[in-house]
Amino acid sequence: MLQFAFRNLISRPVRSLLALLGLTVAIAGMVGLFSIATGIDDTVHNTFSRIPGLAAMQPGAPIPLFSRLPAIWADEMAKIPGVRTARREIWARAQLVEGKPTFSPPRFLFGTDIEQTLGLKQAVYRDDIISGRFLAREDVGTLNCVISRTIAEAFHKQVGDVLHVDGFDLPIVGIYHCGSLLLDVAIVLDGPGVRRIGRYDEDLISSVYIELDGTISKEQATQEIRDHFRGRRAEDWRANALAAFPEAGAINLLNAASRLLQGNPGGGLPTPPEASQSKDNQTSTDPSQEDAVEVRSAQDWGNKIEELSSDLDIFLYLMTGIGVVIALLSILNTMLMSVAERLIEFGVLKANGWSAWDVLLLVTWESALLGFSGGILGCGAGWCAVQVVNAIYPTKLHLFASPGLLLFSLIFSTLLGVGGGLYPAIWALRMPPMEAIRRG
Repeated sequence: MLQFAFRNLISRPVRSLLALLGLTVAIAGMVGLFSIATGIDDTVHNTFSRIPGLAAMQPGAPIPLFSRLPAIWADEMAKIPGVRTARREIWARAQLVEGKPTFSPPRFLFGTDIEQTLGLKQAVYRDDIISGRFLAREDVGTLNCVISRTIAEAFHKQVGDVLHVDGFDLPIVGIYHCGSLLLDVAIVLDGPGVRRIGRYDEDLISSVYIELDGTISKEQATQEIRDHFRGRRAEDWRANALAAFPEAGAINLLNAASRLLQGNPGGGLPTPPEASQSKDNQTSTDPSQEDAVEVRSAQDWGNKIEELSSDLDIFLYLMTGIGVVIALLSILNTMLMSVAERLIEFGVLKANGWSAWDVLLLVTWESALLGFSGGILGCGAGWCAVQVVNAIYPTKLHLFASPGLLLFSLIFSTLLGVGGGLYPAIWALRMPPMEAIRRG
């Protein structure tokens, strides 16, 4: 039966080829589109699986770059039972690297506590050195840096060269490679160096990396840290945080001038009676119940990114659905025309003892062959396209056509072919032999 079906397809090469081409394009597009989503998942997994500890940040901050915490809080975290190390981290965006704006891809300055980093059991960047060395104790207080291989290749740098960042010369002592688009964007140097370059306030840090000693779980440590800082007010250090931003200084100046003009030098801006009354009528939140610190694990980061990528999945499903409908109509049209041209053949076969099931099986085999062949070609074309895109944009995109995606696409294409041939097959089997011969 399979051989007979194959011969029927090649006996009409043009029509079969057009149907095969339509299905190939649809499956290739499906592989290419969903490789975006699987690429994001693969990047997230490869990134956060390398970070076993916890990150303490300002509540609501999406990433450490936008977080501000009092530096002294890191010392308190280090004293919480179960915490082995609480490393201070400072993140800032590098605006100019070698005189060029860093917009896409972005480059970040990562200031770390070198002494504590050397004492970590597992540390990103420190454990990924491929050339030179990581920062050592003699680099404390200097602008010596470690850069990613991606940055080194982009600016044609190697160990021993100097990287010019935002008006500062950073001697390169090492090159690392993590293999992740989310990690290979950092210029690592001593914390005070980032303070100088990024004009960071002395009393503030971006986040705290917490390594546990294994005596408590991550969930327990998260709860302990949140409970320890719950109810803390940020007003004690907010003035310093605002000073880190030029626009905040302007706001403070305007507020001070307004207080003097209103004869209220000691307080804030006078509150209109209507606003004061409206505020009194609102239900206020108890500050003692608010979290002053947000603690995230690698799993939390992954869940956050999955939430952000959910909208992308909707777009991918819509685009893939359009291609699938086109491919389905192409196969349906091909099989209908094939059945219509072979009515006499089917009538003669049924008159010579073929059952309705045999006719159904023959047409289904033909459409399944089209679906399977289109799946093979589509998966191959999609996989090749993914490799080409990754080679052209290695620092901007990471598409991943996983084996699971390719297998799913192949099975889906085969089922699509079978589905497209069912209606013509049912139409053919329900026709009596003499009626088929007469119509033919």
